[in-house]
This record gives sequence, C-alpha cells and structure tokens, in this order.
Amino acid sequence: MIDNQIPVLPALTPENDPWDPIRSLERHGKHKLTSVELTVTNLCNMRCEHCAVGETLTMTEGPRIPVAKILQQLEQVEHLETISITGGEPSYHTATVRDYIVPILKYARERGVRSQINSNLTLDLARYELLAPYLDVMHISFNYLNADDFHQVGFVRSGRPVSSETAAKMYERMVENTIALSKGGMFVSAESMINYRTHEKLSEIHQLIVEMGCRRHEVHPMYPSSFASNLPVLSLEHFRAAIHRLLDTRNRELWMLFGTLPYYSCSTREEDQRMIRRLREEPNVTVRNDPDGRNRLNVNLFTGDVYVTDFSDVPPLGNIHTDTLEQVFERWGRHPLNGSVSCHCPAARCCGPNLLVVDTYYKEIDFTKRKAVI
Repeated sequence: MIDNQIPVLPALTPENDPWDPIRSLERHGKHKLTSVELTVTNLCNMRCEHCAVGETLTMTEGPRIPVAKILQQLEQVEHLETISITGGEPSYHTATVRDYIVPILKYARERGVRSQINSNLTLDLARYELLAPYLDVMHISFNYLNADDFHQVGFVRSGRPVSSETAAKMYERMVENTIALSKGGMFVSAESMINYRTHEKLSEIHQLIVEMGCRRHEVHPMYPSSFASNLPVLSLEHFRAAIHRLLDTRNRELWMLFGTLPYYSCSTREEDQRMIRRLREEPNVTVRNDPDGRNRLNVNLFTGDVYVTDFSDVPPLGNIHTDTLEQVFERWGRHPLNGSVSCHCPAARCCGPNLLVVDTYYKEIDFTKRKAVI
C-alpha cells in the first residue's frame, strides 16, 4: 500500500533532471540552493586512479555529526530539490547504511526531495536493498570492459597489493548487483569517465551498461583532480572524437547524460558548434550544467565544513555548526572565483563553465564576455 503522506513525484527522464541548475535558474531568475551533497564517509574498499576525492580517503574515521543535526540543516533549505550521498563508499559499513543513510533518504522521500547515492556496488547485495524503498538514483562508476580493467583502474593507488582474483570477485559482484537491482526496479545510472584509458573503449563499455539493465549512462571527461592530478590529460580533440564515436554506436533507447563537458555554445570553433548541435538534436541525450557552485554545496558530515564541491581546492566556505547552508551559499555568491565563471546564456540554456574546466583548458578566456552562437 502506498503511504498517502508521501508525495508521488514525476519520473526522472531526459526532460526531468532535477540536478541540473538550469531548472532553478529559470524558475527563480537567479541561482538558488536546491541541491545538497553529503560526504558520509572517508572509507572505501577501492582506490580508483581517477577518484575525485582520493586524497581524503582514510583507513579509520571518527564520529559523524548526529543525523538529527543534518536533517535540521536540510529543513532550513527552502528550495531543496535533491540530496546526493557520497564518500568514500557510503555503504562501507552496514550500520552507516541502516542508522544514518536510510533516515536521510526517508526524510528526502517524505519531503518530495530526490536522492542519489554514489557507490561502487561491490559489497553484499543486502545493504543496497536496504536503500531501495527510498532511493531515486543509484549512481555507479563503470569504466571497464572486464575484470582486468577493473583491477588496473580500481586499485592502482591502494598502497598494498590486491590480487587479480580478489579484484575479479569484486568486479563480478558489482555486475551481479547492478543486474539484480536494475531488475528489481532501481534506477541505476552508470557513469563513465572519458580519459586516456577509456576514450577508445566507450562504445564497448556502453554496451555492457545496457546489458546490466542501467537506466542511464552518464559520461564525464576526466579532469586533473586528486588522484587524477598526475594522469595524462586528453586534448579537446580527443574528447570530441570519443563523444562522436559513442554517439555513433550507442543504444538510442537509453538515456545518455553528458556532464562537465568542455564545450560551450559561445565557442568560435566550428568543430565545437557541430558537436553541440549534434548533442542538442540526438534523441535521449542531455547535457547537464554543472551543479557545483550553481545550485549545490557539499557538507562534510564529520567536520561540518561546507564546500563548493567535494573535490574542490577552494577552502571551506562555512560550517554547519555556525552557519546555515543558505548563508554559506550566499557567501559563495559573493566569492571572486564564482564571479569569474558566473555567466548564463538563456538561449543556449547554459550556466557557464566548471572551475576545473577553465583551469585546464580556458585560463585566458573570460566567459562572462562571450555570447552563445545559436
């Protein structure tokens, strides 16, 4: 029986992506805090070379801020639409799932707020099934063609040897869990990085994601951050070629979401404009504006520190012990770094570049002085 007190929300579709900051910008006329990301653990059973928060991962951790305090903070966010739970591996301890994450997800569901968890799905299925009644999106990373790929990528920074047999068992469990959860009705969104390892394999990776029953394939270029800061950085030309190959070969029935792309409608390059037009015209393809610093903040649930992102070099902008999240968001609105990328082209429905993108490819460009080519 459906609880009449819990709102029935519209399905997540290419036309309805509440994580995209363009929605709240168009609704309110300016960026509003509508999304909160919660870092619930610094523990993880993997050490992926591309991990955006790899340098913060630990072997032990202290107590979290009481969940009641977190819910109190979330309650004060007037226009809250989405909550994302991240780590580390949020499901590392079953007790964390049961006693901490589930109450947050229940709160979100009762308030009509969409929820997402970032997980590697390599642990026992039962702990993920605890989340199923309340979770909107199970977000996984999938950058592999086989167990050997998984072994090479997933443990390169572990600091201790991990056998190929151990990695293979984890890989198989991840695939089995994804298939089981997808069959059970969970919305599993698999994210692939475009990087030096994957850019020529994305079509095959995409096919595996389809076979696992995922409801969405997310594709994001990899930028130099944390563990990935010393890895080879692809050129804009390589990114373009990889995206075109993937679009040529993809399953057109599956929602494909591109995020943090380094291409904008204000580009003067014809090859950029050609790709942007294609992305705009392809069925079941969306390009999500970057939420970080537009409509989202990250909260560390051990220290209470609040960041623009969970992997940013920008120091904390406040702390939930002394500030509300709305106050921190207003503070970011006045920050010089925010002003450097705070642009909006209504015709292109573009909210401007990510700070990492600018630092990697466009240091000499003032995006606030450019206009979209439509």
